[in-house]
Amino acid sequence: MATNRRISRVAELIKREVSQMLLNGIKDDRVGTGMVSVTDVDVSGDLQHAKIYVSIYGTEEAKAETMAGLKSATGYVRSELGARVRLRRTPEVIFIEDRSIERGTKVLSLLNKLQYERSLEPEDTEEDIGAEED
Repeated sequence: MATNRRISRVAELIKREVSQMLLNGIKDDRVGTGMVSVTDVDVSGDLQHAKIYVSIYGTEEAKAETMAGLKSATGYVRSELGARVRLRRTPEVIFIEDRSIERGTKVLSLLNKLQYERSLEPEDTEEDIGAEED
């Protein structure tokens, strides 16, 4: 079992290497349809499995196409990781779409909308409240 420090270092190294592969290593045209970035890598305690979370910018069709391209490129990514990262065994690679940035953007837009609507409402003053009680 690897230590937490080693697991985080391996995860960061995998994140860096896969990001480089996305820029100029993967030749599949489907991967280029959406703008892809690696947001996080989760490596298991025994360093045998790596979940790679990717954020894809574009339409739903482009996202689906990009995910299909990434899933078909897992063998290439794993073999390249084996060559670039010196580990006893190269971890199994799983790509997972990360929609947290989209959810965060949606929440921020809802908060901004709520703040804007509250700024348009007339504010109750103390005089208005006292007049209502009479």
